[in-house]
Formats: sequence, structure tokens, C-alpha cells
Amino acid sequence: MCGIAGIFHLTTAKPVDPARLERMCDAIAHRGPDGQGVWTAPGVALGHRRLSIIDVAGSPQPMASSDGRAMLVFNGEIYNYRELRAELRAGGAMFHTDGDSEVILAAYQRWGVDCLPRLHGMFAFAIYDLEKRSLLLARDRLGVKPLFTAQLSDGSLIFGSELKALTAHPLLRREADPLAVEDYLTWGYVPDSRSILKGVNKLPAGHYQLLRHDAPAPAPVQWWDVSFAERRKGSAADLEAELLHLLREAVTSRMVADVPLGAFLSGGVDSSSVVALMAEASASPVKTCSIGFDVAALDETGYAEQVAQRFHTDHRARTVSPDDFAAVDALAGMFDEPFADASALPTWRVCQLARETVTVALSGDGADEAFAGYRRHLFQRNEDRVRGLLPQGLRGPLLGGLGRVWPKADWAPRPLRAKSTLQSLAASSEAGYARALSVTPPELRDTLYSPDFLRLRGDYRAEDDLEALMARAPARSGLDKAQYADLKFWLPGDILTKVDRTSMAVSLEAREPLLDHRLIEFAASLPENLRTHGRQGKWLMKQTMRRYLPDDVLFRPKQGFVTPIAQWFRGPLAGAAREIGSSAALARTGWFDAPRLRSLAEAHIAGRSDHSRLLWQMLMLDRSLAGLGVGA
Repeated sequence: MCGIAGIFHLTTAKPVDPARLERMCDAIAHRGPDGQGVWTAPGVALGHRRLSIIDVAGSPQPMASSDGRAMLVFNGEIYNYRELRAELRAGGAMFHTDGDSEVILAAYQRWGVDCLPRLHGMFAFAIYDLEKRSLLLARDRLGVKPLFTAQLSDGSLIFGSELKALTAHPLLRREADPLAVEDYLTWGYVPDSRSILKGVNKLPAGHYQLLRHDAPAPAPVQWWDVSFAERRKGSAADLEAELLHLLREAVTSRMVADVPLGAFLSGGVDSSSVVALMAEASASPVKTCSIGFDVAALDETGYAEQVAQRFHTDHRARTVSPDDFAAVDALAGMFDEPFADASALPTWRVCQLARETVTVALSGDGADEAFAGYRRHLFQRNEDRVRGLLPQGLRGPLLGGLGRVWPKADWAPRPLRAKSTLQSLAASSEAGYARALSVTPPELRDTLYSPDFLRLRGDYRAEDDLEALMARAPARSGLDKAQYADLKFWLPGDILTKVDRTSMAVSLEAREPLLDHRLIEFAASLPENLRTHGRQGKWLMKQTMRRYLPDDVLFRPKQGFVTPIAQWFRGPLAGAAREIGSSAALARTGWFDAPRLRSLAEAHIAGRSDHSRLLWQMLMLDRSLAGLGVGA
């Protein structure tokens, strides 16, 4: 795992100042503490920071092809590189290293951009072709590895693994995009379709961009997509056997490393499944680690310990408490952009714990999105059944009216908290799911903004992009569309961003075997009743793993990696909640209604409402803007 950066002149191939690129690489030194390198040629410069995982002694970057006609900087891992190397060698390719970087170069020279579907793994890379005078930027299928780009006033395009690599360039403007603020308030993160800074873009997952000198930057080209439009046939037993084979292949392929390797273990279905299959394939005890909380109702370390004992792992655990709040500025700095998934804090802590003994850790991320494991997937399935019974002309006015007058009873038992369900049922399937996925609904957002910000935002509505994505999804049902949106929108924007930044902040490589693209494509083709069954999600996966895991791990209610911020904001962090409305960075923007924010904080502290997620959002936005120097 590494960090990459570069400068490419689109107008003329004028010289590039290597000192600028060195500063960009220095900004992401945490991604690669084991080595660094910069290469320049007329109109282009490539930089690299290396975290040595495979071929530790060799494979320095930037790397030249065997014939010297192409240069590469690469962040990630190619899990089938040995098979590809054998194929390429049989066709005459020469190799001087034992790593996967040189395989990418040889594959590009053999197949051009058509090499991308042959690469199995996680990656973001740049290849400069000296003969064609072109630069290829590419990102893996699911967006496990990030890549930011921006065009500058001097005619260059710069790129880097993190936004901080770009902000290290003196010509990048630091002006916030108000539409990204609307996105952030809606989702809790800035999706890949936008950046918090105007003029900065993210190369979308499963896309490439081919740049040439003396030509404008073209739009990214999609090279991979997942389809939910087909249904796999076969008995449940046959599909279960196929799934087990794919799971084993995904896990074992990600256990290849020349450095110590372990796994995150939460005690949930996904991480426990990964650990079970690692233990099956390993001759020595698997190193595992978990993080707990000082709020017993949210602590899962007991289940993690149960799984650790079952597979005789070398297990360690720690606890996150409100004292960790002191590190909030460091947490915000990892993400650059505002990022309000509160589970980032324990994820960072578990990465720190893992890094004490290993350099690579396998995680269980991706199964919920692929196999329909979230509670919202069950709601979407059930709500679509109701939508099918009542025409929109009746459903919209009737249920929409009920939803408007139903109280928002955060304190009530779950069956009585029907407001969001009624509002969702009144809308289309796409709009209903957008509401389920959002953190702050539109009616609340509008009360937070100042009149000036409302003018800046105009008629832009953050939900529109997600609803349009679902509407054009290759899918048969509302559940299909919801899962497609999760894989294309939520996963790269939230989950994978969280894991990438928190792991790389401590120079740890995180690998996601359950995001093997063959596993994702298989899951997308399953009949709905093998994804959701009654009140259970991930049905086929749970049935498959019964040979390894006990039912109290597989079938207990899903909890997730939930940080107890609601309790903290009513206790030791109440003072921080009260200060959010008047915090310096937010106040300078003039975007928000400060008295309104203070009122929401007091309502939360008093226990009348649960505004913990919104308070955390505002806190992280404030810290992010301060770190970027926006509005200073």
C-alpha cells in the first residue's frame, strides 16, 4: 500500500518543478514510510511513497517498464499478479522484480487500457507512456483506493491519493463548494461525484482517464459495472457451494504478503467469516484485534472474544471512551474533507492496535452491501411491497400527510417511531431509499441554513444524484436498485473512505476480501429470497457459514460499529455540543443559523431528541474547514 501524486501539463510539455511534487508526496508520507521517489520528464512528474508489502527489497517506484517506454506509480495490491506474470512471460515479457507493480506495466504494454479487467485487486495508479505522450489514470472496480484530481491555472492537472497531496500545491484554490456542503449534510460525507473544494474531482470507482499533452482533459471512462439484472439459477445447495468456493478464494488470495498479516474482528458475521476462513487456511494462529466501548449496550467485544477462542486466534482488544474525543482534530485531518461517520474513531483505534503487530489486516467490509445485510434493505423490500398495493396518487397524499403530522419521537419504542416510514412510503422507491440512506433529511437541513447559504445552494438537492443512479441501475427490483446504490455511492464515499484513511494514517494496509469483484458479481445475481429471508439479510452467506460459526453470531440482531456519541454528547461532551453553533470556522462561513444549532444541542442534552449525528456532523465540518483553511 502506498501513496501516489503527480503533475501533468495538458497544454504544453513545459518543465515541472520537482520540488512541488516532493511537497505533495511529503503531505502523504504516512501512506508510505518505507521509501519515496520522484521522476520527471518534459510536461510530467510522478511521485510515490511506499509501504513495503510484497517484494520488500525490490520494486521501487516510480517504476520503469523493462523497455523504458512507460513509467508507473501505483497504490494497492494486485492479487492475481503471479498468474498474470506467467501469462505475460509466456508471451515474451521480461521481469526484473518479484512484485505486482512490474506486472501492471507489462499488462498495460500488452493490452493497453484493456489490461484493467484482467487486474484482480484494489488499485489507483498512473502510467505515463513516453511514446504516446499520454497519462493513464485508473481506479479499481469498487473504489477501495482513492484518487483526487484538479486542473490548475498553469494548464496542469495534478493528482494524488488524498486531498492533502493536492492542497500542498501552491496553485490549488481553497474555496469551498456549497453544493458539497449540502451533500455532506445529507449523507455525512462528500460523495465521489463532488469535493469539498471547488475544482477538485475524484476519479470514480471502476473508471479510467486517458490524458494527452496539447488536448483538454477528457471525461473519465467507465471500465467496470455490476449488474443486478440477471438471476442465477440452481439449487440453494449448489449456490451455497459456489459461494463457499468464492469466499475461500477471496480470503486466501489476500493472505499473500511478505510482512506480518492479521485481521479485524468485531464479532459480527462478516469479520468472523473472514477470520474463520483465514484460520482454515493458516498454519499458525491468526492475529486478530477488536475495539470495544465504555457503553455496555454498544460493546461487541464479548462476541469477538467468543470467535477468537473458537479459532484459537492471537487476539487483543481495547476500549474507546470519551477521552478519545481529544483526538478529534487528528481524526478530521485524516479525511481532509468533512466526514461524519462516527465509527471512524473506533476504526482508527483498531487500526492503531493492529499496526502494533502486523502491517496488513483483512477486514469484513462489503458483505452488507453485496448480500443485503443492512436493516434498510429489509425495509426497502417491505416498503416496495406496500407501494405495489397502493397507487402513488393515493399513497402520496395519504401517507405523506400522516408523515408530516406524526411526531418525531426519538424517545419512543421503535414501532411507534413511524414518521420516517410514512414519509418514505409516500415517495417513490428511489426517493424512499434516499431518505433511508440520508443522515439529515431535507426538511431539517433547510432549517439549519442561513438565507445567504440558501441562495448559494439554489434549487440543488443532494438526493437527486442518488435517485437518478437508482433509476438507471441495471436492476429488476427496488432491493436491487438499493444495493446497486450502496455499491456505487455509499460504499466508496463512506465505508471505503473510512477504512482507507484510518488505516493509512497509521501505515497499515487494509484488505477487503468480501469485495472481491467475482464475489460481488455472484451476490448481485442471487434471487432475492437468497439475499433477504423473513427478517434476515445476507441469508445465503449466513447459511454457508453455519459450518464455521454458531447461530448466536450469525443470527443475532445486527448492531454495526456504533460509537456512543449520543450518550457522550449528553455527558462528558455536552460542553462541546453547546459550542458547535458558535465555533470559529463555521461562524466565518455564515452558512448556518447559529441560534438554531444551539437549540438543537440543548434539546439533545436534555434528552428530548436525538441530534447526536447532526451534532457530530457539524463538529467534523467545523474541524475540516479549519484544517483546510477555508474561509480563514
